[in-house]
Amino acid sequence: MRWRLRDERGDAVTETVLIVPVLLLMIMLVIQFGLWYHAQHVVQAAAQEGARAARAEGMTAADGRTRAEMFLAVTGSGAVQGAAIEADRSPEAVTVRVEGRAPAVVPGLRLGVRSSATSSVEAFRAP
Repeated sequence: MRWRLRDERGDAVTETVLIVPVLLLMIMLVIQFGLWYHAQHVVQAAAQEGARAARAEGMTAADGRTRAEMFLAVTGSGAVQGAAIEADRSPEAVTVRVEGRAPAVVPGLRLGVRSSATSSVEAFRAP
């Protein structure tokens, strides 16, 4: 009878059942963070590319928005979901804002990404 009470058969299975889901969740969270980090950099690069295009002489805010959209389509088609792009241009400066979401690996975890880039407008100024 004492031998049966001290028997440890089944302990490894119980430990595995308790530890494996936690370990898998931790791995998924690391992957989710990596996807969010990549999406943040893609959004930042798209905003900078849009500002770079819109600041050139003779260009408009629509040109900057179009350039940012093209950048996201080519570079971040799977990295950023639901992207929204806004571009404003005044005589002195241009601002491009890009927002979206990182792809979700962990169910129910929706991480947003956003970035903006501001630059002065190129203009010829006579001496």
